[in-house]
Amino acid sequence: MKKYASILLTASLIMAAPVSGHAQTTQRLAATKANDYALVYSLPTTRLTVTLEAEITVKKPGEFYKYAKKYLDIDNPITKESHTAALKSATVTQQGIPNPDERYAVQFKSGTDPFMILSNNGIPLAINTEKTMPSEQPQLPEPQAAKPTPLETPAARQVVSEEMAQSQSTAKRAELAAASLFAIRQTRSDLITGQAEQTPPDGKSLQLMLDNLEAQEQALMAMFIGTTSTRTDVSSFSLVPDDNITDMVIARISPLDGIVDAEDLSGEPVYLNLKVTQRGEMPENEKGVRLTFPKNGLAYCIPGTAEVNITYRGDTYFENDEEMAQFGVVYGLAPNSFTDRKAPIYVIFNPATGAIASQGPAQP
Repeated sequence: MKKYASILLTASLIMAAPVSGHAQTTQRLAATKANDYALVYSLPTTRLTVTLEAEITVKKPGEFYKYAKKYLDIDNPITKESHTAALKSATVTQQGIPNPDERYAVQFKSGTDPFMILSNNGIPLAINTEKTMPSEQPQLPEPQAAKPTPLETPAARQVVSEEMAQSQSTAKRAELAAASLFAIRQTRSDLITGQAEQTPPDGKSLQLMLDNLEAQEQALMAMFIGTTSTRTDVSSFSLVPDDNITDMVIARISPLDGIVDAEDLSGEPVYLNLKVTQRGEMPENEKGVRLTFPKNGLAYCIPGTAEVNITYRGDTYFENDEEMAQFGVVYGLAPNSFTDRKAPIYVIFNPATGAIASQGPAQP
């Protein structure tokens, strides 16, 4: 094994990052005479991506809110516009990014044919097998636009009569709107009970008429009680921790703009805390003596563990123990275990942590 030193990765940086749902591409490298039977790869540093889902609610008063009690006996209409925001969910996922300070070349015996599957950024996925660790990323939320309010539908235009449109008096328009509302309710009741003078020819036509009356009623009601619309914003932020983190603001939730950057003080903070609970250690032999890196070994990572939690307004939205490469140690496997003519082995790695996910006898 040869180690190639590069720039030390010390990032503890937060930045906006898109979340990709595409399957990763891979590359297959074979140890051959052309490359002197050496395979070059990089061990990963574990990057965390925090995906936040926020709910933004906008309430607006209706034109006739002052008359809601008089005509509809409603005591609590919306009387002023308001914007509120809340965190709906937080999800943390892992990705492996190449650590330029952990770049290696492993030398195999000449005349053998081991091969390695690498990710597109040079992180080992498997040796002596085409199989790789299956992705177990959780289903991430998607942004949802606010649905049209009753006053944003075609029915809202249908209920405005010519008399309402021409009246200069808000009180008069409210009176006319209330009268239209009660007329619609009566018409719907007559249709349902079969007492209407003119009835639709079939059930489908009846349902269409009832649906239209319902939309008109909702539009007239919104003129008195107001409207409420809710949208869902989703944003992701990535960071590469190199130590414990206490109350780091990773983003803010703004009632007007939704999820914004940590520096935008228009929103309330979302905090990330990370505590290293176990650091990776070199394995021990039967006598309890710590082993050292084997000569010419194929390097892999024994990761450490960190407790990660995301909080907002004092409530915890995510809490889990995450294995992370940067809190572990690098150990190695003997290269001849992959080229043994009688019993070669395969190994599958976790690309996010560099750890061994599984191993066993290689298939011929």
